[in-house]
Amino acid sequence: MARFSAKRVLITGATSGIGLAGAKRIDSEGGWVIATGRDPRRLASLRRQLSDRARVIDNDASDPLTGAALAEAIDSSGGLDGLWLNAGYAAVGELSQVDAAAFDRMMATNVRGPVLQMAALAGKLNAGASVVVTASTSAYEGAAAASLYSATKGALVSLTRCWAAALGERNIRVNALVPGPIDTPFRHFMRDEVRREFEASVVSRLALHRQGTAAEAADVALFLLSDAASFVSGSQYVVDGGLTLRNSALASPRNLGAPNAPLVG
Repeated sequence: MARFSAKRVLITGATSGIGLAGAKRIDSEGGWVIATGRDPRRLASLRRQLSDRARVIDNDASDPLTGAALAEAIDSSGGLDGLWLNAGYAAVGELSQVDAAAFDRMMATNVRGPVLQMAALAGKLNAGASVVVTASTSAYEGAAAASLYSATKGALVSLTRCWAAALGERNIRVNALVPGPIDTPFRHFMRDEVRREFEASVVSRLALHRQGTAAEAADVALFLLSDAASFVSGSQYVVDGGLTLRNSALASPRNLGAPNAPLVG
């Protein structure tokens, strides 16, 4: 299968986890990958894992110039057939621990970064291009310790719908990938013992009784980036092993039948 043959796809946050799995798959299917990250060792590792067609760029989503820097890099590469805004930052804590610095850091990476990247790159998207935005089931879970992170991911869901409406006239699709418990290094900020307890608790609530893999989540993103999803836009694709089955905001018959239902796929 060569869904991405000669297609140019930019992926932010591609040095680990879901983004890395997606970058490797697109590269293997003949795509021209432009991958970003900010950790020098991970960037070097990524370069070794991709073909000579790929470009690996040091770009920090929390930098106010993140969008301008990517646009400048794209100028020498031509337009984009795909854009996957995947970079993100996570932290948890008690409500009383949230201060201005924590708020600004989380918002800068998870909300301002994608907004500035999209603003700078929208004009670089070819007609018929596809955009995928990585959100999270945290936006719907109501976890007390993840209020700030959840808010940023909820913002991305809203932005996805607005961007889909704004870019539809150019036949550009915008959809959200909504991963749940995926086995990636993303929870590295937790102590090992806390992480194991957290993951065991989550798995016990899953219909499939296991965490997903980065490749499984990336497969859904790649479907959305591909021509196979040519009539899909403004949607959210949840990849969570059934975690949100009992969440009325996602799964109630009333919401699933409503014109503005939050879940389409």
